[in-house]
Amino acid sequence: MDTFSKTERSKIMASVKSRNNKSTELRFLSILKEKGITGWRRNYPVTGRPDFVFPRLKIAVFIDGCFWHGCSKHCRLPASNKDYWNRKIKKNRTRDKKTSKVLKEKGWHVIRIWEHEIKSSKFNRKLNLIQKIAQTRQSSGRLIAAADFVR
Repeated sequence: MDTFSKTERSKIMASVKSRNNKSTELRFLSILKEKGITGWRRNYPVTGRPDFVFPRLKIAVFIDGCFWHGCSKHCRLPASNKDYWNRKIKKNRTRDKKTSKVLKEKGWHVIRIWEHEIKSSKFNRKLNLIQKIAQTRQSSGRLIAAADFVR
């Protein structure tokens, strides 16, 4: 049972602003540096505010937190106010799909990485994809398709 009224809880939740997923983003940042991957920017002004952007290559990388983006493996909703949290996460996922679609329509390559993937082999495949796109772009001046890496 919540100790606040619905109105009070709503005000509290509305005041909570995103502070980014710092530890995961910093881990990704250190891996990019470790692998020698360059050309990325943070806080780049593009649709959807990706966590990392490779502007010259038109690659947008989103690091999605398991809770906020509804990871089927790790998202555990709070016991109270389940309807609210289900709607909230569904809205986030819908926004993610729309953002990816808009970016793709503008010629951007979108890569989404789950928070839990940072230490998995799937993550290494996504890093390799970034490197491959960079190499292909440098040698031929065009982007390659990689639909199998994008959720």
